[in-house]
Amino acid sequence: AAPTKMKTCILASLVASAVAFAPAAGPAQRAGTVAVNAEMSKAIPFLPRPEKLDGSMVGDMGFDPMGLSEIQTDLSYARWAELKHGRAAMLAIVGMVWQEYGPHLPGDKFATRDPFEAISSVGLNGNLQVLFAIGIIELANFNKYYGEGEPGDIGFGSDRLTGKDAAFIEKTKTQEIVHCRLAMIAILGATVQTLMFHKPLLG
Repeated sequence: AAPTKMKTCILASLVASAVAFAPAAGPAQRAGTVAVNAEMSKAIPFLPRPEKLDGSMVGDMGFDPMGLSEIQTDLSYARWAELKHGRAAMLAIVGMVWQEYGPHLPGDKFATRDPFEAISSVGLNGNLQVLFAIGIIELANFNKYYGEGEPGDIGFGSDRLTGKDAAFIEKTKTQEIVHCRLAMIAILGATVQTLMFHKPLLG
């Protein structure tokens, strides 16, 4: 009887030890269950979709690996910023290609093919004209950034969507935001290629 009792005690101890190291059904496990059941991001399929990126905004692919949407109280401002930077990037990448391969205005200060050297070669007056134009656009639309209007609508070109059906408008807006994102990546790559490797953009 003593050996049997001893075996029972040892078995009970082993079971107790195993239970002690077994994962408890605590917050971590519940969070894992929620993550499994949550809708996954379209852009990063192995990560759950951020809560605020619910697909209500055009071009929303659930891409927010840094969690920036969590600190934004209003994503309209973030969309304004994305469109502004994207449009500037589209103009910039076209400008860089034009600077290297397109025709230039007559004069020595317009002769350089280097996009970054051109900034200094045109002189102060040329740069002030660009900054003045940017300032006018910014001041004219400053109040819209925090308002209830459509993000990106600066009163120029949006009339082309008047009278169009919802599918066409969504398609057009999606095309713009996708091209904005592509242009931001392109201008970053073009800048690195020009400044670090001193290679022409198209070969």
